[in-house]
Amino acid sequence: MRVYDGDVQVTFKSDDSPLTLADRRSHAVIEDALRVTGIPILSEEGAEIPFEERRGWTRLWIVDPLDGTKEFVKRNGEFTVNIALVEDGYPVLGVIYVPVTGTLYFAAQGLGAWKATAPLSSDIRRNAARLPLAVGHDRPLRIVASRSHLSAETGAFIREEEERKGKVELVSMGSSLKICLVAEGSADMYPRFAPTMEWDTAAGQAIAEAAGRTLVEYRTGTRMRYNKEQLRNDWFLVR
Repeated sequence: MRVYDGDVQVTFKSDDSPLTLADRRSHAVIEDALRVTGIPILSEEGAEIPFEERRGWTRLWIVDPLDGTKEFVKRNGEFTVNIALVEDGYPVLGVIYVPVTGTLYFAAQGLGAWKATAPLSSDIRRNAARLPLAVGHDRPLRIVASRSHLSAETGAFIREEEERKGKVELVSMGSSLKICLVAEGSADMYPRFAPTMEWDTAAGQAIAEAAGRTLVEYRTGTRMRYNKEQLRNDWFLVR
């Protein structure tokens, strides 16, 4: 937040995605905190780790220290910090934090999924609501889509849903907040037919599944797996 409230200087990675000092500082803080667990860490801002080394990891942390860098640079508040614990290819714990609002989504197997709002306390569930929230359903089908990465294929999917269901309400949102909206019930589905990486979705999948939602690969209908040889995700659908 000190970087966000100051002079945000942007550099670019080899794939032309933006990078700020906040990405690097957040990575360093999270890596220091998780290192004591002895569980290996796969982070967007960490060194690239060869699959030959990763393939033996049955447990690992998957971290995006700043998800939604484009939203961070725009200063619209729609960026998050994502941390997931993955076991045998699937996320079993996830936290997504929204620094601007102080909102925290968290979930784990046996714990359910929760949303806590600021001020956060050490007894985190004391001011948290279990997901999904009680929301009214007397409304059109609500589809959430990327604010910065709405592909032609996603647009076509939305038009098909309009033909099948009638009126569709489109909600534009940045970062992993899109998954959180489906998890809490504020939106009904999130189609993503554009490139993402494992650290973009692992924490959100843990939260969505603990809230009774699904995050599946669109072409196969199977749960998204993690720590793959290629870290890029296939198209997926949260509903």
